[in-house]
Amino acid sequence: MQEKFLFEYAVIRVMPRVEREEFMNVGIILFCAKEKFLQSVFTIDEKRIKAFSADIDLSELKANLSAFERISKGSVGSGSIGQYDQASRFRWLTATRSTVLQCSKVHPGFCNDAEETMLRLHLELVL
Repeated sequence: MQEKFLFEYAVIRVMPRVEREEFMNVGIILFCAKEKFLQSVFTIDEKRIKAFSADIDLSELKANLSAFERISKGSVGSGSIGQYDQASRFRWLTATRSTVLQCSKVHPGFCNDAEETMLRLHLELVL
């Protein structure tokens, strides 16, 4: 029987007007220490986002989501935060903030495959 691994995830949300607390799910970030996995996946449905908030700057949103993805992977160009260990990067990315791009509360679970689980959550909670 395959071992199950503890993972944590949060939903990445676009909240164009923070004071209204209305949001749209656009992605998932998932961390699994045992698999040394920290990645995010997102989908930008421009038509849907513009219907939700006509004022949103899509190019800025795309840039912010790309930075979020680079930091989660620890890629070149991810700045000083991208050099932290995976757990610290996950905590930094999912910390509570009052910006257009926010994360839900962190949720735990068990999985056999972190990437497969991330993609399933993306399908269920975003698409």
